[in-house]
Amino acid sequence: MDLSPYLNMMFSAVWYLIPFFILIIIIKSAWFKGVLGEWQVNLLIKFFLNKSAYHLIKNVTLPTFSDNNNQEQPTSTTQIDHIIVSQYGIFVIETKNMKGWIFGNANQKQWTQQIFKHKSKFQNPLHQNYKHTKTLTACLNISSEFIHSVIIFIGDSTFKTEMPENVRFARGGIEYIKSKADIVFTTEDVTSIIEQIESGRLARGFTTNREHVKHVKEIEIVKEKIKSQLCSKCGSEMVLRKATKGKNAGNEFWGCSSFPKCRNVVTII
Repeated sequence: MDLSPYLNMMFSAVWYLIPFFILIIIIKSAWFKGVLGEWQVNLLIKFFLNKSAYHLIKNVTLPTFSDNNNQEQPTSTTQIDHIIVSQYGIFVIETKNMKGWIFGNANQKQWTQQIFKHKSKFQNPLHQNYKHTKTLTACLNISSEFIHSVIIFIGDSTFKTEMPENVRFARGGIEYIKSKADIVFTTEDVTSIIEQIESGRLARGFTTNREHVKHVKEIEIVKEKIKSQLCSKCGSEMVLRKATKGKNAGNEFWGCSSFPKCRNVVTII
């Protein structure tokens, strides 16, 4: 029995639903949520910050350099959602479009998102934004005290633990930026800083984004490999730690769980 006519009829009946399902998949993707969150923050900045005083630079990809290569060849890249330059300082914004209850504090490596009974972990956005501010500090050769990290949550989320001052929800992030009212840069300084960022950023486009995503994936692969490996010196489990002193303060590294008996470490680029 030839089923072709029936199959053709079934396909004709449902073909128009295919674009709908594709749209649903896109809307539920992490990429779309990120783009939507950044768009919402763009609107907040547009409507609640004076354009003549606060200058927005979006989607900035900067090269990063190790301490040993004397800034001759970049070792990786870092991508910043929003940079706001003003006479009151430079604000580096990391956007999180999330829902549910959010638990975390400044020192935790990972924060928790809870939706009903389901819990999931995500990287502490303060740690994530630390690399952004550190890279910008190095590129501009400006004191870190004038560069402020700001985390803005967007979406149907609620903080269930007390958050640091610079972690805000929606318009609260704008209010935090406005709270920095001391003038630290002249108008000439602001113009120069904007020019430095624009000239130092990598060209915007598909290739830059693709290379950055590729680099991030490579880092994640290395992290997963290290997680599954034991210490090469004593065989103990390797754990993720953060340097608190010296020139590498704030940087994460993998250290032997038998410390201080074993001091083996693996650095993370």
